[in-house]
Amino acid sequence: MIPVILAGGKGERFWPLSRKHRPKQFLSLDGSGKSLLQATAARLLNLAGGWQGLWVITAAHLEQGVKQQLPDLPLDNLLVEVEGRDTAPAVAWATLEIARRYGEDTLIGFFPADAWIGDPEAFCKTLEAAAELATAQSAIATLGITPAYPATGYGYIEQGEKVGLFGECAGYKVSRFTEKPDLATAEQFLATGRFSWNGGMFIFPAGVMLAELRTHAPDILLPLEAQGVSCYPNLPKLSLDYAVMEKTEKAYVLPVPFSWDDLGDWNAIDRLLKDGKPNVELAQHIGLDTQDALVYSSDADELIVTIGLEDTVIVRDGKVTLIVKKNRTQDIKQVLKQIQANPELINLL
Repeated sequence: MIPVILAGGKGERFWPLSRKHRPKQFLSLDGSGKSLLQATAARLLNLAGGWQGLWVITAAHLEQGVKQQLPDLPLDNLLVEVEGRDTAPAVAWATLEIARRYGEDTLIGFFPADAWIGDPEAFCKTLEAAAELATAQSAIATLGITPAYPATGYGYIEQGEKVGLFGECAGYKVSRFTEKPDLATAEQFLATGRFSWNGGMFIFPAGVMLAELRTHAPDILLPLEAQGVSCYPNLPKLSLDYAVMEKTEKAYVLPVPFSWDDLGDWNAIDRLLKDGKPNVELAQHIGLDTQDALVYSSDADELIVTIGLEDTVIVRDGKVTLIVKKNRTQDIKQVLKQIQANPELINLL
């Protein structure tokens, strides 16, 4: 398999730690000392047969950062988008390039750069099963994450007909993809036992994806085939889910057992590191009557003192301090729009 890491995201909800030139995937957020991008690459190296088999696609302003983070990645395996157009154009371009180099029978896997996976060994076994499914069914296989709670921030995949066992994993035809539901709907999904979270990981033979793109997203594939990457700024901005996965008859899912988190915002760090402690402290912190706080500082010499706080995130980075209730972290994006509109503050993005 040729694994491709999608490393163009912004991770705005981790601001102020995540900035334009230092996005979420460049940060170490789980206490491992490795950035999310480095941890993703390390998980995929054996599958790729070493650095020569691993690819990364990223945005132009992040190119140097990727090279610094992954110095062993061959330059020919780094695709740089002149402009981000979401995941469908990224998958189309990378699939075309890999098919030209290795042929349309080549098995390709696409993986977000910023997911946390708790059991790398189980992850790799699952990918072997997904490769078997994708090859046997000429399919686009996706990994469905077993839901831990009725999340409203994730997409869901409904299992249809069972098509067999692949390794130790059952494979199913995808019945439907559903974008982020409300709480009542998410609870109904979990009660059926037929739904998985959509982790955004896809495995397929190159020719299968190219055929589906040609059918369902010709306005993306055909310009890339005819003009190459020069057409990129004019391509539709579409996710792979909308462009292909919600329309194709080739979608299959393997529900997987390993622990996973997309690390979407500061609350994800709380989930990972809380471990029964009253607060998550990634800084020097003295707290009086403070419960369920997440405290972070990028300067080890700084001291943060809190009194009488509950369910609060406090983040210090450089000249910026963020203080937000945990149930409002999704609103960070609204604040960033206000900062972007202020010329005196735009350098803080």
